[in-house]
Amino acid sequence: MTKREMYEKNTEEILLPMMEELGFELVDVEYVKEGSTWYLRAYIDKPGGINIDDCETVSRRLSDILDEKDYIDEAYILEVSSPGLGRPLKKEKDYKRSLGEEVEIRTYRMIDRQKEFTGILKEYDEKTVTIEPDGGTLLTFDKSDIALIRLAFDF
Repeated sequence: MTKREMYEKNTEEILLPMMEELGFELVDVEYVKEGSTWYLRAYIDKPGGINIDDCETVSRRLSDILDEKDYIDEAYILEVSSPGLGRPLKKEKDYKRSLGEEVEIRTYRMIDRQKEFTGILKEYDEKTVTIEPDGGTLLTFDKSDIALIRLAFDF
């Protein structure tokens, strides 16, 4: 397990009981470096959506516990937020919740001369994702070829 994965796992273990207590869902935890700065991000949600007060509550409680446990070596910025409209699908529960919904897929490499696909999520398993684009012909992608899959949204 990498240091990054350990930080994410430890943070998730801290957050899960807190989420249950508050009636929130932990969507994701990520520890990423952007430029020269490390970020520890927690994405939370609840029915009806998350507001700024919810994020502040979780951020304060999590910050206190992180200071106490002190398991992250580098300096970092803690961010707690909603996953937003373009919510990525990462875990089993994300795929399950999104069945029948329109999703956007971006691939690492060109497939039939394109890297972006949109369609209704029809099925998935550990290794593949199948969508039905407007044309109606099902497309199946290996998860290893998918750079990003998220709910599609129209404005």
